[in-house]
Amino acid sequence: MRTARALWGATHPGPSLVVTALSLALGLAAGLEPWRLVVLVVAVFAGQVSVGLSNDAIDLFRDATVGRSDKPLVRGDTRVRTAWIAAFASLGVAIVLSAVLGWGMLLAHVVALVSAWSYNAGLKSTPASLAPFLVSFGIFPSLATFSAPDPQPAALWATFAGAVLGAAVHLTNVLPDLDDDSRTGVRGLPHRLGAAASVVLAVAGIVLAAVAVLVGSLAEGAPAAAMIPFAVVVAIIAGAVLLRMRRRGPDRTGFRLVMAAALVLAVQLVVGSSLS
Repeated sequence: MRTARALWGATHPGPSLVVTALSLALGLAAGLEPWRLVVLVVAVFAGQVSVGLSNDAIDLFRDATVGRSDKPLVRGDTRVRTAWIAAFASLGVAIVLSAVLGWGMLLAHVVALVSAWSYNAGLKSTPASLAPFLVSFGIFPSLATFSAPDPQPAALWATFAGAVLGAAVHLTNVLPDLDDDSRTGVRGLPHRLGAAASVVLAVAGIVLAAVAVLVGSLAEGAPAAAMIPFAVVVAIIAGAVLLRMRRRGPDRTGFRLVMAAALVLAVQLVVGSSLS
């Protein structure tokens, strides 16, 4: 049980569960039949587990250097070899289940996972650190549409919304670790831009995502009266991110607010699809 708890703690459980919930919402919005929806959600969850575990396994030395005692691998709750085995096993489950849903879903999910793993493997330390988030989150809405009996990529507005929201996720997620990262040689795009510019760009990403989903939902026939309140809520969240980080400095709250905005937009897609 201790090993299981340690492995779960190393998966970045909060973000992993949020992304899994997003896949559920997108699958509902795409009108997937129950069995396809279940396979999609489990495949995405397994993929996220693999990404989280590989991140902590790769960063073990860095995390230990800066004293990240909140990390199970740093505390020695389980061995890094065990984490790697679990990461590759989860990756295998994600790929097999994606194949069950068709070649389109398989290819899209593999690209998204390769992109995420490439961030863990070294892109996080380069000016291109934003690219994996643009790619993986941009592809993410298509995982649901490729899982349908008539597979096709998601609408361009949904792809755009996913990409810019992914940018916001990256920009806010790394800000609390800027000082620790500088000690271990990690200098991604947010480190080079600085905290202030990164916050502004993250807020812009949230707003652009809200506008894209609103415009796309209205174009597909959803009623404005039902869609506009969601956009207002996301705009309020964007303002809260800006206000919080300017008053309190970079912390995890900004990242959590961005993930909350993603969930609101996902609910908007479900509501919009049911009304259009």
